[in-house]
Order: sequence, then structure tokens, then C-alpha cells
Amino acid sequence: MTLVDAHHHVWDLAVRDQDWIPEHSPLRRNFTVADLEPEARAAGVDRTVLVQTITVPEETPEFLALAATHDLIAGVVGWTDLTRPDIADELARLRELPGGSYLKGIRHQVQAEPDPDWLLRPDVHRGLTAVADAGLVYDLVVLPHQLPSCTKAAATLPQLTFVLDHLGKPPIASGTLTPWSSDLRALAALPNTVAKLSGLITEADPASWTTGDLRPYTDTALETFGPDRLMFGSDWPVCTERASYAEVLAATQELTGGLDPAERTQLFEATATRVYDL
Repeated sequence: MTLVDAHHHVWDLAVRDQDWIPEHSPLRRNFTVADLEPEARAAGVDRTVLVQTITVPEETPEFLALAATHDLIAGVVGWTDLTRPDIADELARLRELPGGSYLKGIRHQVQAEPDPDWLLRPDVHRGLTAVADAGLVYDLVVLPHQLPSCTKAAATLPQLTFVLDHLGKPPIASGTLTPWSSDLRALAALPNTVAKLSGLITEADPASWTTGDLRPYTDTALETFGPDRLMFGSDWPVCTERASYAEVLAATQELTGGLDPAERTQLFEATATRVYDL
């Protein structure tokens, strides 16, 4: 089985700062496709989805150009301002750029918005409608308290596929399941939602995390979404603060070890291929 990594990043600090990275973090260096490729290939990954990191309009064209020149990258989830009046025209412009055919979705750092109902604002709803009309999906990067607004937004836009990144960042370090689990269940009840098993080790205890710490959360996701609506994502290079690329994949494989071969194919390849039209 070939694998799809449905969630990773790259950045070059010489091009622009990543102001979300703390000053002394090991992440404060360049991470390029050339750095990722040998690790991904060694893990059996032959296609990836490159996901936005910061909310600047220049990043998405750069990512599309990277996809056009690297066989590993099969899709891009970019950023644009959903509230701009000409959002439909802007999405069309991005599709016409070099590598524009690799644009598969849009994402915004909703987790940084102080308004818990940001997704429900009329101007945002208009932008999300344009994303759906363009045949793209929308990635949700949110915190647990924002999950109810994700459910409301997805319910009002059944024509748009919403992809929940990192399972909504559950409070793994504390071991708390509720209300995250019930909110996840409500989101998963909508047929136009899917989720990524990604970024979970970042929410666990940095010094002592084990796959056992992650299991209640991945089990909840498997129960609510099912493997045909879940996909693997490494969250490289953010994951490298806790584990190597190979270790993240091995942990995900261990946590999904109870799936049969067809279900594993869904989670590690087919769901991402279908959702992102890779």
C-alpha cells in the first residue's frame, strides 16, 4: 500500500518569518521539500498535501509553484481572505497561476480568532460558499471550544466538505475527553465532514507521551467518523518537536492496528485521495 500524507508544512525563514514559532524553538529553521522527501519516501509515502502556515497572500502562490516542481506534493491547502468582496475572482486567479491545478482547499487560522463564532459571520459564510462553488474543500484548524461553530457552519453549507485538522486539538495532555468527544460526535454526524489523524502528539505531554495517551482520542475519531472519513497526516515538521516522521507514522499505524486491510487503505490513502481530488 502506498501512503498519502494529508497534512504537512514547509517554510523558509529567509523568505518570511514564521512569527508563531518561539524564539528558541528547534522549529526556528528552514524546513524544505528536500528535507521532507527522503523521510516521506522511506516511510512509503508517495503523495502529500502541503498546508498553509501563515495568513499572507504570497504564501499560496509559492506553495502552488512548489507543487508544480515536486512530484511528492499532490495538493495544496492555501490561504486567502474569505471576507474579501472579490473572493470568487481571487480563487479563480489562484487556479490560473503556475501550479494552480494543485489548489485543493483553503484554510484560515480560526484557532487564533477571538470570536468563537467567527465561522458563522455573514462575510465568512459568503467566502465559504465561494470555496464550495470553486470545487475546493475547507480545512478547519480550531480549538475544542470552537467545534460547535464548526458544526453549525457545516450544517448550513452541505455543499462544502469541511476537513477537521488535528481532530480539533483535543486536550490530550490532561486526559480529558469531554466535552471534546461529544462536540466531535456532533460534527461527525454531518456527512460533509471528514477529519485528520494529525498533530495529536503536539497536544500530548511533551516529555512522556505514549500511544496509549492518544488512543482514547483516536478511538473516538474512528468510532465517529470511520476510516472512510479519516486520513493520516504527519504534521511535519511541527511533529519533530516530539517525534520523527517515522515515529509519527508508526504511532498512527499502531493506533489503527485493529482495522482490516480495506479500512487501512481508506485511512492511509483513499480518503485523502478522494477528498482532495489528488
